[in-house]
Amino acid sequence: MIIEIKDTLVSMDIITEEFCCDLEACKGKCCIIGDAGAPVTMDEVMELENVLDETWDDLSASAQAVIDKQGVAYTDQEGDLVTSIVNGKDCVFTYYDDLTLDLPDSEGKTRQCTIQNCCLCATEKAYRAGKTSWCKPISCALYPIRVKELKNGLTALNYHQWDICIDGRRKGRELHMPVYKFLREPLIRRFGQEWYDELCVVAEEVKKQLM
Repeated sequence: MIIEIKDTLVSMDIITEEFCCDLEACKGKCCIIGDAGAPVTMDEVMELENVLDETWDDLSASAQAVIDKQGVAYTDQEGDLVTSIVNGKDCVFTYYDDLTLDLPDSEGKTRQCTIQNCCLCATEKAYRAGKTSWCKPISCALYPIRVKELKNGLTALNYHQWDICIDGRRKGRELHMPVYKFLREPLIRRFGQEWYDELCVVAEEVKKQLM
């Protein structure tokens, strides 16, 4: 079932399915597994180029070489503009470091956990450090929601269930976290507060119907 909100078509499973990234389990696999980079717009390519100075020292020598050769993005086999990758998989803006987080548990409490050798995003690091005003491509922030611009002017939102994210689905069920609530901030960033508020209203109606 598809729900239409303004000029977007939202897949029902974005409301009914549950998800919460589990970095403790996966250590950021979605940034390093796959045969293409993250989808980006031309505006985002310009943003990536603008933050190179602030992120360069965090990038691997191999990533720096790829960027020097082909730039921060390329067109993949399907004709989509995506971030450049290293060795056929790793996004060039990834780096590895230990990460300490306050993680929620099933009882609503938090615990501090240090994840060793986690795959992280250099552009997000620069943003959180106050070095830049731009965080990262919206396709990265919205995952596991995939956004596609349709020829009729509408925008389709679908929930992508990748096998490497099985831990995220498990954790989402443990925390009773719907996909749309887990991705609240990036959804608002992409579509606006009014759109998100309308999505929440629709989601509540859907839940009542399913009860």
